Amino acid sequence: MHRGRIIPEEMTLGRFARISMVAVASLLSLGSLDAQQPEQEGPGRVIDMTLERMTDLALSNSYRVQLLNLNIEETTQELRAERARLRSSVSMDVAAPVWQDISQEHFNPDLGRNEFFRENELRFEGEISVRQPVILFGYPTNGYLSLNNRVYRLAQLDSEGDREVEYYNRYFVRYTQPLFQPNELRNSLEEAELDLRNEEIDFYDDILDIIDDVSDDYFRLFETAYDLGVRAGYVTDLQDAVSAAQTVAQADDSRAIEVDQIRVELANAEEQLRQSGTEYRRRVAELRTRLNLQPTDSITVDPTVDVIPIQIDIDQAVDYARDLAPRLRRLRIQEREREINLDQARGRNAFQVDLEFTYGREMRDPFFSNILRDPENTFTIDVNAYIPVWDWGERDARIEASRANLRRSAVQIDRAQVEILSDVETEVQDVLELQTRAITMQENLALAETTSDQSLAGYRSGSLTALDLLQTLRRELDTAENLVEAYVGWRRSIQDLQQLTYYDFEFGVPVMERYGIDVSAVAELIGQ
Repeated sequence: MHRGRIIPEEMTLGRFARISMVAVASLLSLGSLDAQQPEQEGPGRVIDMTLERMTDLALSNSYRVQLLNLNIEETTQELRAERARLRSSVSMDVAAPVWQDISQEHFNPDLGRNEFFRENELRFEGEISVRQPVILFGYPTNGYLSLNNRVYRLAQLDSEGDREVEYYNRYFVRYTQPLFQPNELRNSLEEAELDLRNEEIDFYDDILDIIDDVSDDYFRLFETAYDLGVRAGYVTDLQDAVSAAQTVAQADDSRAIEVDQIRVELANAEEQLRQSGTEYRRRVAELRTRLNLQPTDSITVDPTVDVIPIQIDIDQAVDYARDLAPRLRRLRIQEREREINLDQARGRNAFQVDLEFTYGREMRDPFFSNILRDPENTFTIDVNAYIPVWDWGERDARIEASRANLRRSAVQIDRAQVEILSDVETEVQDVLELQTRAITMQENLALAETTSDQSLAGYRSGSLTALDLLQTLRRELDTAENLVEAYVGWRRSIQDLQQLTYYDFEFGVPVMERYGIDVSAVAELIGQ
């Protein structure tokens, strides 16, 4: 039957070689598992499928990964846009022309009544500004400093129909500073950074989900291939039993019926082998489609059960679950976002002051060439305050709602800490128990194979009946199936622990590092 890499000393090399050859021949007869060949490039290649190879194919060909990359790119550009707001910007407003010929109503104080005047003017106006957020010691102050230059040409018709032309130029410095309100620049930048961190966590979380899904697919394929090899070995054992039964029947006519008993069992085993082959082909076809492989590509898999015990320190696993896994990181990001929301709630409908100072030079003249000569000093001081008087408790209620939301983050983090500890301890225990079971079943299979050899020898000598022999061979088949069940369960429990901790205990490295995924790119971008 199918063997692991660890071959017990009591198992003869002849039996192992004979069964392995039959298993390989059976696989070749299905046309899905080709003989082991070097992997080729292009159509018709033979892919030696391992868990790592399958994961690489899934990550490189997956549309889901492409969408995840686009999400990261979108959020990265949003962060760059927020950072660009901290740098100088240049803008120009142009109105060319503004032409109006209308009647305007104006109050004449000499007459004490309104009069209508015909207004006819043609204006060309432009203003250019260089605007820079004020940042002190790397901290955005929410204020802006700008350099401005305003120029216009105004042509009007006087009451006698003569055209008067006037040119105007003003260059000035403006400083604006909001007070007693949320720092919109800082909050927007931090929210963009948090969004990118969230996208990073979602990206790695989805990548691990893909790896987990791929692992399930791989182990289903592995289990099917293993079952195929085991049943091929069982058919070989029954063929040997038929040959032995024919020899026994020739020596003792009363035992001729045993030949038919074993042949019936052989026919059933061959049918089950064909069913296993069909199931294997179906899984290969599904896998080929899922991995976006060419229809001409064929897949091979080595269903070798190799239980290599791993050591897991529970305290270390818990630390990995807290530091590497996304659950606590996501909750802490959410907590910071709620702190920002509380800051925003405090500033809504609250006392606010906006300061604006300008200082510049201006000149007005009928001739354009004179607008830079002998300019006059100009300045403005604007202080605008918003003072809420009564809002029926709206602002206080919004602040309390935000505070309750923030306190909920603390409760969620505490609960997550407790659940992480419990989940990791449970999963580590499952891994170790299934590992012990898999090792035990591997030893049991070696013992069952030895027993089958002894039973076949005993049957040939006449000390056992055909039913005794068949019972022994079936016990070996059941043991082999129990072994792969325990082995796959063990490997899947390792995958579950990997999902909890983001750490691969088989290789002793973080999961992302094992699969060559760069986890520093986003951190470097945020740190820039």
